[in-house]
Amino acid sequence: MAKQEVIDRALAEGRTYLMEHESKAVLESLGITTTGAGVAKSEDEAVEIFQSLAAPVAMKVLSLDVVHKSDAGGVKLNLRDADEVRAAYREITQAFLDKKVAGISVQKMARPGVEAIVGVANDATFGPILMFGLGGVFVEVLKDVSFRSIPIYASDAKDMIEEIKGYALLRGYRGYSSDIEALEKLLMAISDFVIKNPVISEMDINPVFLYPDGYMVVDARIILGEPRPAPQAAVEQDLHDLFYPRSIAVIGASGTPGKLGWNVFTNLVSHKFRGMLYPINPKADEIHGLKAYPCISAVPKSVDVAIVLVSAGVTADVVEECCKCGVRYIVVESAGFAELGEDGKKIELLMKDIADRYGVRLLGPNCSGIINTHCSMVQSIGIVDALSMGNIGLVSQAGVCAAGMLWGLRHIMDFGIIATIGNKLDINETDILEAVSKDENINVICMYLESVKGGRRFIDVARRITQEKPIVVLKSGRTDAGKKAVASHTASLAGNDLIFSAAFRQSGIIRARDYEHMFNLARAISKQPLPTREGVFIITYAGSLGVIAADAITDNGMRLSELEPPLKERLKSLLPDYVCGMNPVDYTFSQDAETVKKTIEIGVDSQDVGSFIVVLQAEILGSYVDTLKNIDYQGKPIIACVAGKEFAQTDVIKMENAGIPVFGTPEQVADALGIMYRHQKRVAKEKS
Repeated sequence: MAKQEVIDRALAEGRTYLMEHESKAVLESLGITTTGAGVAKSEDEAVEIFQSLAAPVAMKVLSLDVVHKSDAGGVKLNLRDADEVRAAYREITQAFLDKKVAGISVQKMARPGVEAIVGVANDATFGPILMFGLGGVFVEVLKDVSFRSIPIYASDAKDMIEEIKGYALLRGYRGYSSDIEALEKLLMAISDFVIKNPVISEMDINPVFLYPDGYMVVDARIILGEPRPAPQAAVEQDLHDLFYPRSIAVIGASGTPGKLGWNVFTNLVSHKFRGMLYPINPKADEIHGLKAYPCISAVPKSVDVAIVLVSAGVTADVVEECCKCGVRYIVVESAGFAELGEDGKKIELLMKDIADRYGVRLLGPNCSGIINTHCSMVQSIGIVDALSMGNIGLVSQAGVCAAGMLWGLRHIMDFGIIATIGNKLDINETDILEAVSKDENINVICMYLESVKGGRRFIDVARRITQEKPIVVLKSGRTDAGKKAVASHTASLAGNDLIFSAAFRQSGIIRARDYEHMFNLARAISKQPLPTREGVFIITYAGSLGVIAADAITDNGMRLSELEPPLKERLKSLLPDYVCGMNPVDYTFSQDAETVKKTIEIGVDSQDVGSFIVVLQAEILGSYVDTLKNIDYQGKPIIACVAGKEFAQTDVIKMENAGIPVFGTPEQVADALGIMYRHQKRVAKEKS
């Protein structure tokens, strides 16, 4: 029976659940190998089916009222003769007298193999999700599974299989192995089936026995649901003028220090925004020496961006006035909307309706605007001190990144663009990510996210971007407590954290553990190239820190590099008599800047060295800055480790400004280099 016929019949009967024999018929029509299932409605029919198969057989109840057949006594295994089949039929039917039974399936027992599970579920953020894992204890206790958003590519299927902890069992263990190529094709077939049949809500293919020569689906069920809406075609969006406006109006600008309207307008003036500025305040004649206007309609020239800082109750009216005046982008920094409840949500929907009618894009509400150091634009609601033009892009769902954290980070990191999205009523994280990625000034992008809108588009856009520019994401709302906090903060719902991690892997996104980790990675990637080799050369003044670094790089999938014989001879000429190690190289307290420089130059000439960890003394850190910044590293990254760096911040800042990231522990350095190497390796594989 064709798969569509099976599905149509179930829907016509008002059913959302395909029984095992129906599910297997669907899978067989896709070219997926199953044990099949003959349906018996009497003992004689059961025996007849049994006699057409090679013993042993299994028998299972077929009932829409019974989902977990084994738990309810609806499964009989290893039946070897007609008498056993008749007895099993009677026992099953007797056990389900109170259920509506469609029949008893009789099927050949599958030969033993490696037990696996394949499933499909629907996620509120990312849509249909494909799951794979080993069965039995691996899925029930260890939860050793992998996920990907559907549709998947061949590389996704391969990654799903390789990333589970039990992958070693699939490759081969004590004479057992699995046909990984056939398994990849199975995952691809399920993905393709779900995409072509939007009525598929869930699938449970469990168990699947994996063999050296193929596989066998032993049991399966398919759940139908409301058809998923067809994915919308991606529309190329141009948000260039939101980031590089020629004119900005601040509605709610204030001449009173301490008010948000004062902060925003002061930032724009003090950072010397290069375009025209129009303060809008009906009670002021001028603000910061610039003529003030009672309303935006009184501004004599066109306005690219309007920043709105008025109370929530009048915001919709202000939005409409902006639209009528031809404003192209509206940034609502005011709070008091959906994050506070239904009344605020109604105002949001009204604003969205107005903006849509006029074709105007809206950022926020409840955000802190955009900072673009390359056009001296700072829209933040918190006062921001001097910034340097940089190559880091930051997209944040929370405004704290744009003000509070910048106070310290600006000393060691150079941001190009910082965009806060707040409640993302219209412009969302994917829109901003796409726009920031197109900016030639930006080389690495960080994101703080509490949720994602339009998950599949986010994956597709991020996957394309990570081929050229690394993306580092900090995702909050992982726990139940965190999810509740998110809902009260930006009216967002945090999705299943396992699914988010899988979506990030599928996109090539680097997931950060916390703020420090995200900014450590951003500093390393923005200042240094990605390593193309796994060999690491460690230079230290303290033997213990060198040993810790060696352990850490191994833990992070790297290894100690091995210098070629001529380079070892060059290194020996530098080493004191009491030093014999070639990697790590421990100069003890005789280490100085010139020695480190010459040692690095030896590593640069080695084909096996991909990166450097240089452990430096905090008390003389400043003596290394000028020497190290003038070395030609030839594309090999160097990260410094300085124990106690928090007590040498002046010199740390000098070293960071010289382009060399400074971390506090060898573990942090090894973690960053490992992540950078794996990202480079993944990109190279995707491009090949």
